[in-house]
Amino acid sequence: MLDFITDAAIAGLSVQDARLIRSLLSKRVLDPPQADRAVAAALRMDVPLCDVLLRSCNLPADLLARHLAKAYEAPLIDPLRRAPEPALLDRWGARNALRSGLLPWRRSAQGRVIILTSCPARFAAARADLEQVFGDLCMALTTQAKLTAAIASLHAARMAAEAETCVPAAQSCRDWNASRAATGALGLLALVICWGIIDPSSLIIALSLWAIGVLVVTTLLKASAAVIGLLPGPRPLPPMAEADLPVITLLIPLYRETAIAAHLLVRLAALRYPRALLDICLVLEEDDATTRATLARTRLPGWIRAIIVPPGQVKTKPRALNYALPFAQGSIIGVWDAEDAPAPDQLHVVARHFAAAGPKVACLQGVLDYYNAGTNWLTRCFTIEYAAWFRVVLPGLARLGLVVPLGGTTLFFRRALLEDLGAWDAHNVTEDADLGLRLARRGYSTELIPTVTMEEANGRAWPWVKQRARWLKGYAITYGVHMRSPVPLLRDLGLWQFIGVQVLFLGTLSLFVLMPLFWSLWLIPLGVAHPLHGWLSSGAFWAMTYAFFAAEALALLVNLVGLHKAGRLRLWGWALTLPVYFPLGTLAAYRGLAELATRPFYWDKTAHGVVLNGLKPAAIPPPRPLRHPVSTG
Repeated sequence: MLDFITDAAIAGLSVQDARLIRSLLSKRVLDPPQADRAVAAALRMDVPLCDVLLRSCNLPADLLARHLAKAYEAPLIDPLRRAPEPALLDRWGARNALRSGLLPWRRSAQGRVIILTSCPARFAAARADLEQVFGDLCMALTTQAKLTAAIASLHAARMAAEAETCVPAAQSCRDWNASRAATGALGLLALVICWGIIDPSSLIIALSLWAIGVLVVTTLLKASAAVIGLLPGPRPLPPMAEADLPVITLLIPLYRETAIAAHLLVRLAALRYPRALLDICLVLEEDDATTRATLARTRLPGWIRAIIVPPGQVKTKPRALNYALPFAQGSIIGVWDAEDAPAPDQLHVVARHFAAAGPKVACLQGVLDYYNAGTNWLTRCFTIEYAAWFRVVLPGLARLGLVVPLGGTTLFFRRALLEDLGAWDAHNVTEDADLGLRLARRGYSTELIPTVTMEEANGRAWPWVKQRARWLKGYAITYGVHMRSPVPLLRDLGLWQFIGVQVLFLGTLSLFVLMPLFWSLWLIPLGVAHPLHGWLSSGAFWAMTYAFFAAEALALLVNLVGLHKAGRLRLWGWALTLPVYFPLGTLAAYRGLAELATRPFYWDKTAHGVVLNGLKPAAIPPPRPLRHPVSTG
């Protein structure tokens, strides 16, 4: 049997790795064709053989560790039974231990520091650095799961606390004072009421002028984005050799996701990225017994692992991401949601784009679409809204050089820049938009990439309102945090981007809050006398009326452009019903603003998997290819 493994197949391996392959063959853990493929992949991609065996060949981690220990003539140690010496780990650093996959465990009887690892190649690469810190040392083997669990057992509480304060206080909302916000809001409301009692005419004129101004500016921005999006996009990038592909870590937060776990694993298995370069982390809350029990009944492949987040002061998605980030192994960090169905080649697109992009491109944002658009009226409207936002507005903002408020998923970051930025604000319930603004403040840019991720649209009215209330609450608190010091914000962004922030954040919130004023204008085509007609001058009234209907027409055009780019023009008729859809957004805005004064950090979790109940994973349609690739200049 061993004759099937030729000398050429193992010529590039170390003596120990050649011994490992022969050991696995002799025990019939691998067959000769599998061994040949594993060796070829390790040499071709220049990755440790043990990573290929664990992730591509899907060998059980405990079994692989035993054979590694035998091949490298090193002891096999379980750090969960005999805990590491805290002082040794502190000298190396818990985050460094997680990143390097090396755990300083204990001193041997001979005084040598024993370094635990699941991959001997990592020990060899870092040996010189380790010797500078610890002096004489030796290697021992364990599994990655046991290594990370041992580190977490000593440092979980500290890392959980750090996950809540990664972002500097000046750019975080963690000091947001809800009672002060409530007092300010009540004071403002009292002032408006008094103004209305004393001089209602001037109040109505002021609100109308503000509404017209915001409507005109936001409409012009959307129209500019639509026009600039018609310009030719960049040429497709050539494929990358496997040896040049980076390790990519995907962080996927899960919370009470029982209805989606099986679907998620099926969709992840469809990814075409080399398994040896793929590190997928399912991020679970410690008290989420439901999801933990579901995954306990599931054998995860070697390229997927679970990270348990301890409880803390808040329970939010960004806090979970911050806690999981030190566990990541990749130089690129991606974020997907539990219900996502990414394009199988998405990670190749990410790798190629980062390789070709300049060093100031810190983030890539993919396109989001919905696989349940036909469920009901609400999901159709949601699909139309997202088609315009991700295929028209966001690419236009990027090409105009404005701040790109990120979506919460299909995001990819250069790890070093993400960590330097402080990662996510753990207290912000719209952490994605906040991170996009902080990236811009540091001089980094976000680019849109031509790859699609399918999601599940929220198809129930009240959950939709609660989800949108969280988003708008996050927009408001993000704007409030960064505008606490407007002069530094202007200095960081420059005048053009500073104006863009006012339009995107303050303008969006103002439109939702004042939209009832505009909707009342629909009375005019119905032949009903409008109550404002007696308060405003004839010129001002008709200027507002014409501005509103022109904005509606332009919004419809932008939606149709988005639907065309998404290949969903059959939904064009439903776009005419959006004026009935957006009142839900106004209700959500009022709810979100009220929560700023009551529970600003409360994360109202959207239930996923509703559409998936009884649906086989194969029945979920694959992402639609981009007919017109996203262009960001």
